[in-house]
Amino acid sequence: MSQKSPPYTPSYTYEAAGVSIDAGNALVKAIGPLVRATRRPGANGEIGGFGGFFDPRAAGYKDPLLVAGNDGVGTKLKLAIEYNRHDTVGIDLVAMCVNDLIVQGAEPLFFLDYFACAKLDNGIAERVIAGIAEGCVIAGSALIGGETAEMPGMYAPGDYDLAGFCVGAVERGEQLTGDKVAAGDVLLGVASSGIHSNGYSLVRRLAADKNWRLDRPALFDADRLLIDYIAEPTRIYVASVLPAVRRGKVHALAHITGGGLLENIPRVLPAGLHAHIDAGAWEQPRLMAFLQAQGNIEPGEMARTFNCGVGMVLAVAAADATAVAAELTAAGECVFTIGDVRSGARGCTVTGGGDVWCTREAWSATHLA
Repeated sequence: MSQKSPPYTPSYTYEAAGVSIDAGNALVKAIGPLVRATRRPGANGEIGGFGGFFDPRAAGYKDPLLVAGNDGVGTKLKLAIEYNRHDTVGIDLVAMCVNDLIVQGAEPLFFLDYFACAKLDNGIAERVIAGIAEGCVIAGSALIGGETAEMPGMYAPGDYDLAGFCVGAVERGEQLTGDKVAAGDVLLGVASSGIHSNGYSLVRRLAADKNWRLDRPALFDADRLLIDYIAEPTRIYVASVLPAVRRGKVHALAHITGGGLLENIPRVLPAGLHAHIDAGAWEQPRLMAFLQAQGNIEPGEMARTFNCGVGMVLAVAAADATAVAAELTAAGECVFTIGDVRSGARGCTVTGGGDVWCTREAWSATHLA
């Protein structure tokens, strides 16, 4: 009687399931020089271990409070993927984290990133991480580690996701909490570089509904592609703004992200104080005017969705406003006096005349915190 041979069972491997350990190892090796370029006092280790060390004393701190923040880039990533803008989206990731830290008065010390995809494409991943490293250099923050996750079935082919985590430090007693803000303080607005990293679900909806050709010159600028305007990386304000904070000249900082001017400024105000913003105090950027016109967006909706040309707002004593504005200008920023702080219910009001922000009548929008 003949015996039947057992059925053939294939030998399973991780790579056959869609994950390449070799590709991951090759990426770590490739980004080594990028990471080393972000070294700063306190962080001199190599990547590849299970964690990264940082020494606050070596960074010059005696009694530091640590401040931590994490963020992502949102649906701006879809534009980066669709239009091959992988080189700058890492700057956005760093900017969204470090700009939140300086609002607390903290200097960004070290950064970690998370890159997740369906199938690791080392060319794209290295470009993204190169942007993260560039952002860290601009912010003076060390890139001390991260995670690259290859997860077939979790993401569509070609898609990837990003998250960032940053830790900063401020000497005890020097942190910004908003408690110094007082009625009569002047509000200085520091110009944004574009949309930054918020409001892109609306931008992408407009692009689809209005059939924009993002790879063509912008309607408001024949010399530049529309995608270049929309994908412009978020401005990093660390080097220009933090020195004024360290000198005690800033009572509060508001990073203008999701929620726009209306909802972010009240976050740093004590109870009993109200921010008043004059939308006519600065020229509406052409990109913002384009978005507003294309979507027939009401001014109040603009003020609670986009940064409207102002990426950071400083509350300073009236006596210091001119000097602080001059200092920021000397550091390369474009600065506007956009309003003041008054007694009232905690919140923010943005007003404009009939010729401000594509309107024919005077308007006002208020948010109470």
